[in-house]
Amino acid sequence: MTAEILRIHPDEPEPELIGRVVRALAAGRVVALPTDTFYGLAVDPINLRAVDRIYEVKTRARHKPLSLLISETAQAYGLAREIDTAFDRLAERFWPGPLTIVVKAGTRLPLRVTANTGNVALRVPEAAIARAVVEGLGLPITATSANLSGMPECTSAERVLEQLGNHIPLIVDGGPTARSTPTTIVDLSGGGNSWMILREGAIPTHEIALALQH
Repeated sequence: MTAEILRIHPDEPEPELIGRVVRALAAGRVVALPTDTFYGLAVDPINLRAVDRIYEVKTRARHKPLSLLISETAQAYGLAREIDTAFDRLAERFWPGPLTIVVKAGTRLPLRVTANTGNVALRVPEAAIARAVVEGLGLPITATSANLSGMPECTSAERVLEQLGNHIPLIVDGGPTARSTPTTIVDLSGGGNSWMILREGAIPTHEIALALQH
């Protein structure tokens, strides 16, 4: 199997092409597509066979939860529980953008997506293709980086093809990604407006601290 390359306009994604991606995801397939940081591997997170396939493709450790892309902040309330004002402040300030927020997962998400942690990592990306796919599917999509574990992340469809071309059926080519720095990850799962930086990336820690000042 060699992946099919599907070119989609990065700023004004063609609806009929987005429809093809949505149908592939609905059929349980793994699709690589551009986010605002790196190319990511998308599946329907409710389809556990598809979720398993991501771990196989990446040779990724199964104790690591998968992050999910959503198309708007409002979607987060259906996927998480015990969301507090810290979440609202960060979402308002940095979404859409390269901030991943870890919160307690709601009951709708299978435990396997959370890698049995009970937490979920959410992000509204700036990338128009990813948001259009989420809207078309009516569900969040996974967004783990489209690379083999231990290999560099991919900022273009060509790099994805080199690493994963024989393992996945479809790669969306939306041109080079806007950034080559990973998202910043903030953990709010401790509740009570407590927060912790798990990875400093595109958004510096001091900006997070500033947004969360009372």
